[in-house]
Amino acid sequence: MRQSYAQRRWLQTVLCLLLVVPLLVQAGADPLPSWREGPSRQAIEAFVDAVTEQGGKDFVPAPERIAVFDNDGTLWSEQPLYFEVLFAMDEVKRLAPQHPQWRNEQPFKAVLENDHKALAAQGMDGVLKIVAATHSQMSTEAFVTRAGNWLATARHPTTGKPYTEMVFQPMLELLGYLRSRGFRTYIVSGGEVAFMRAFAEKVYGIPPEQVIGTTLAAEFRDADGQLTIQRLPKLAHNDDGPGKPVSIDAVIGRRPILAFGNSDGDLQMLQWTTAGEGRRFAGLVHHTDASREWAYDRQSKIGHLDKALDAAKAKGWTVVDMAQEWRRVYPSEEVSPSSTAGAQQPASSR
Repeated sequence: MRQSYAQRRWLQTVLCLLLVVPLLVQAGADPLPSWREGPSRQAIEAFVDAVTEQGGKDFVPAPERIAVFDNDGTLWSEQPLYFEVLFAMDEVKRLAPQHPQWRNEQPFKAVLENDHKALAAQGMDGVLKIVAATHSQMSTEAFVTRAGNWLATARHPTTGKPYTEMVFQPMLELLGYLRSRGFRTYIVSGGEVAFMRAFAEKVYGIPPEQVIGTTLAAEFRDADGQLTIQRLPKLAHNDDGPGKPVSIDAVIGRRPILAFGNSDGDLQMLQWTTAGEGRRFAGLVHHTDASREWAYDRQSKIGHLDKALDAAKAKGWTVVDMAQEWRRVYPSEEVSPSSTAGAQQPASSR
C-alpha cells in the first residue's frame, strides 16, 4: 500500500524529532552534576563563560586556554599516604628477596617490618630512597607496566577500593567541562611522571604528553639494536612547589589561565597562573569531609594546606569546600541531596 504525501511528511517529522530531541536534551544537560549550586561552581562557570565569549572583554583564544591540575589530593585522594608511596612500599616488599640487605637497611627495614613510626622518622630522604630503588634501573616501558599491574590489583587500605576508583567525580566533570569549552587540560604534580602516565589517559582523559611530574634522570641505550630509555636512580626535577612553574614554562611554554591544587605544594603554581595578564582562575580543593573522604589542612603532613589557604583568602581565590559543595566524592558514590551531608570541617580551617 502506497503512503500518501501527508503520511510521508508525518514520518519524516517523527524521525527528525527522534534525532533532534536527544541532542537538545544532551545540550541542556548539566555538565557539572556533582557540584552543588554555590560559590565555587558559580566562580568556575562565570570564569569559563567570560574567557570563551567571542568578542567579550575577557575572551581568550582556544590555544591559550591552558588549565593545569595537581593530582594527589586534587584529582584523587591522598590519605593515609600518597598512593605512589604505597605503590613503592609494595614494590619494596615484592623485590625484597632480591635484596636481602634491605632487612637491615633503612628505610627499607621499616617498610618490610611495617614500622610506620620508623619510616616517618626517615622523612623525605627516606621516601626518595624508596622511590629510587623501585622506580629506576629499568626501561620506561617496564616501569609503566609495573605501575599498571599494581593499579589493576591493589586496593586502598581503608576503603578497599581500587586506587583508580578513588578519583573525584566533580573534578572529572570539571575536566570534561573545560575540554568541551576549548581548554587543554594538563596534570602538573609532584608525582613521578611515568607513574601518572600509567593511568592518566584512561582515568582522566589526559594524554601522556599533557602529564608533567617529577622526573628521574634517564639515558638512551642501544643493546644490540634493542632501544630503550633507561631510568636512573637520580632525581632530575622535583615537580613540587617552585618546581611546578619551572616545568610549566619548560614543557607547555604558555602560562595557564586556570590552575587547581589542594596544598602548599601548589602555591607557586597558583601564584604563577594568576600573575599573568587578563582574567585568571585559581582554585583549591579543601578536604573538609571526614565522613565521605578525609578532613585535614594545616596540621596534616600529607597535603599540608596552610600558606596556600591564607593566600587564597587574601587574594580571593576559589576554595572548594568538599563537604558543602560536592554532591558526591567518588564516581561510585550515591549522590547526596543534602547541602550539609558529611560537613565535618577541621577546626584549624576556621
